[in-house]
Amino acid sequence: MKIDHLLQQRSALLQQTRLANIAFNFVELGKFADRIARGRLSGRVTLQLADPAADRAWPCLVAEEGSQAVIDEHFLDTDVLDLADLLAFAAGGEPSREFTFRLEELGQNFLPALRRELEAAGVELPAAAELTEDRNRD
Repeated sequence: MKIDHLLQQRSALLQQTRLANIAFNFVELGKFADRIARGRLSGRVTLQLADPAADRAWPCLVAEEGSQAVIDEHFLDTDVLDLADLLAFAAGGEPSREFTFRLEELGQNFLPALRRELEAAGVELPAAAELTEDRNRD
């Protein structure tokens, strides 16, 4: 492949990469939403992103309602890290350092905007029931 050809494809590749990241985010956030529903988790939480200035090297998920022990039981540190990355991407790179939401509303808060962007780009999405089945197999 010649460099000129690759440079001509750059714009399309960047667009496809963005769409692939949106699709990944959509599916992974859906998995979290399904997991929360299966665990019947609810209540308001705050996900604080890593912030070296605040002496917080890792993101943390804090229960604002309910039990912190329940949150800690259901979410490993790696889960919180993954969720932080997903929400930061879903928020469009806004400089927010934290997200406060109700656990049971995670999907309805973040998935619709991702779905709209995928659909606007012509990406075919399976029905909600098919997505849930696929996520449950993972």
